[in-house]
Amino acid sequence: QVLLLQEKEMDSKSVEEFSCPVCCEIFKDPVILSCSHSFCKECLQQFWRTKKTQECPVCRRISSKAEPPRNLALKNLCDSLIKERNERRSSGSEEICSLHREKLKLFCLEDKQPVCLVCRDSEKHVNHTFRPISEVLPSHKTSRVSPLTLDPNTAHPRLTLSSDLTSVSDSDLRQNHPANPERFDKYLCVLGSEGFNSGTHCWDVEVGDNTNWSVGITTASNQRKGAVFFKSNVWLMRYMNSKYSSQSPAQPLTLFTVKEKLQHVRVQLDCDGGNVSFSDPLTNICLCSFTSTFTETVFPFLYNRCTTSPLRILPVKLIVTTENHS
Repeated sequence: QVLLLQEKEMDSKSVEEFSCPVCCEIFKDPVILSCSHSFCKECLQQFWRTKKTQECPVCRRISSKAEPPRNLALKNLCDSLIKERNERRSSGSEEICSLHREKLKLFCLEDKQPVCLVCRDSEKHVNHTFRPISEVLPSHKTSRVSPLTLDPNTAHPRLTLSSDLTSVSDSDLRQNHPANPERFDKYLCVLGSEGFNSGTHCWDVEVGDNTNWSVGITTASNQRKGAVFFKSNVWLMRYMNSKYSSQSPAQPLTLFTVKEKLQHVRVQLDCDGGNVSFSDPLTNICLCSFTSTFTETVFPFLYNRCTTSPLRILPVKLIVTTENHS
């Protein structure tokens, strides 16, 4: 019990220790091989079906068992971790920087947003003024915004979503999903579960080491079947063949350069103002921006054709300035 408590205290700092080496997500129904490496049961079975051999995905040692035993101790730890994260998220008490995983202790008066100590010392906040969040709360209200979730009914059969529907991986194996009308069947895309037709919205996507991705928005009526999706009604930013590009209905695919490889992309959508922009949340540099009149509901979408790295939607903390009127 002492060991369990100690490991639970560590989990917020070492989530990677509880992540499957194949899907990079927290273990689901983990099994353990004779070499002591653990994997999600489904991830291991998919890997074996693809490779046509029962080798360990990490050390390549051949397993003598077609049905490896469950790792119950690891499963209990992962279940506790997921439960704790969900409770923190639903209670709004998880005040963590999405970029640096540090506590948000300060408030930047110039950018009107909470920051961690690493943010404060970064180039983005040079010569900015900071106050402890507790001092600013009377005039600024912090709104914990849950991350967008993805709609599994739209996901291409090769895509696998995480249990909390915020991450998408390319499994490189076509799964047996229903061929429902809203599902993509050509491009490896998935839509967000919520569409927008008014107001302003913002979300961050962790692209990490992914080598082939697109992030953007599309209209509800855009065709998802066949090879026509990217030909109309998409506003996107893309990374492919080590090059960045952008595209909109009014602009064909256009290359642009960045100083350093991006780890995150922030999408900011203003439905009423008719604008969508893509920026680097680490430097706050705008990468590309489009002006358009959105005449129908638009949905976020992700495209992932990289089997080694998932795309993750991260929560974004928004600050609403409130004024007292007498």
